[in-house]
Amino acid sequence: MAVGGCSACHSPHQTDFPKLLMASGNDVCFTCHSDMADDMKNNKFVHAPVQVGCTQCHNPHSGNFKYNFAAEGSGDLCMGCHKEKKQEIADATVKHGGLDTPRKCLACHGPHYSNFVKMLTMKPSNLCLSCHDKKYANKTANMKDLLSKNADWHGPIKENDCSSCHNTHGSNYFRILRENFPPIFYDSYNPNDYKLCFMCHEQTLAKDENTTTLTSFRNGNRNLHFVHVNQQKGRTCRACHDAHATNNPRHIRDNVPFGAWALPVNFSKTKTGGQCLPGCHQMFKYDRDDPVKTR
Repeated sequence: MAVGGCSACHSPHQTDFPKLLMASGNDVCFTCHSDMADDMKNNKFVHAPVQVGCTQCHNPHSGNFKYNFAAEGSGDLCMGCHKEKKQEIADATVKHGGLDTPRKCLACHGPHYSNFVKMLTMKPSNLCLSCHDKKYANKTANMKDLLSKNADWHGPIKENDCSSCHNTHGSNYFRILRENFPPIFYDSYNPNDYKLCFMCHEQTLAKDENTTTLTSFRNGNRNLHFVHVNQQKGRTCRACHDAHATNNPRHIRDNVPFGAWALPVNFSKTKTGGQCLPGCHQMFKYDRDDPVKTR
């Protein structure tokens, strides 16, 4: 209890405020927690319960949990209000590891105020990369290195929004993706398997056999996306594209995972087409204006 006992917050005789408090609402708390009042003024967003009153989460007299919380403060207390998130997390078959840390919700969210949306503790992409610095793809670079060394970033990453593709609370798809996406190199084409990509990209990219406008990846008017994926042993998006960043146009990989081997793509672009020389295969070329004849 604060120095002064009950009278630190309550007047023993009379006052202009309910429950004989010395001030109204949070102002009573701020007579001691002045740093909290200053920080709230310097942040764009204030958590809704804080706006209503500190006592929404804290018992002003005593409690069984740290900081006089009504429940365990890094998760259970949050779920008392965020019931939809509690259910979403419970139903997810692929869990986000951050929720298994001791700080749980507080690993990403500030409980009082923030300068970032959703009460995040820092800019979304920076927040993700503060944990996701593990080895990536070729085993010699982590995600931070990948983004710093590659200039052509995928659109969501340019917008600093990893959550466009990943559900940060958990999902039913591998790597906590928001929708289905083939985790393998080869797969027969089914549009339901590409729901993640089709959240932004047109389904016709893989559906229309011929086009002159849909994509630049065509030989004459033959849509080469269609050619690659519409096979019993079709190439999935990940076979050619890196979903995060590359130094090649259209997020084309330098190499692709093929068993234990990193298969070089050797892609180069021309004014009207391009070519690739994948691993030990023959060179493949395409040209939009002067179609390359194939056998």
